[in-house]
Amino acid sequence: MKIEKFSGTDPQLYKLVAPLVMSPGILRQNNNYPFKTSIHHVWFVSTNLNIVQGFIPVEIKAHNVTIDNYYISGDNAKLLTQLIDLVIDAFGKDYPIYSVVHTRHTNIFQEKGFFPVKEWKLYVKMEWRGDDENIKECV
Repeated sequence: MKIEKFSGTDPQLYKLVAPLVMSPGILRQNNNYPFKTSIHHVWFVSTNLNIVQGFIPVEIKAHNVTIDNYYISGDNAKLLTQLIDLVIDAFGKDYPIYSVVHTRHTNIFQEKGFFPVKEWKLYVKMEWRGDDENIKECV
């Protein structure tokens, strides 16, 4: 398995993820919510034998970074954990990290230090602030 980092407008990124992000089945799995990218995004994409196994796009904002959409083939918890670790390693020293998480993945994000900020029926907005334990008490 290989995990690569791409800028949000990299032509190679489009070649890798376009078949997935435009797939009706994958969109249904994502509650018909479209995947987005821009020059402000960085994508971590996992492949095995040139087949995409999962990805996490991260939008870089002025004061935080946000994971607003991701895909993990077969809900592979180990792969999701690896991708979350890469996001934390890449951005955690400089930014708080927010993520809109499928409810079925909430426990995986919590194991990586994220805590719930807001809950909806299908998603949970979560936040990661590293070792700052005081922030958890403020929520």
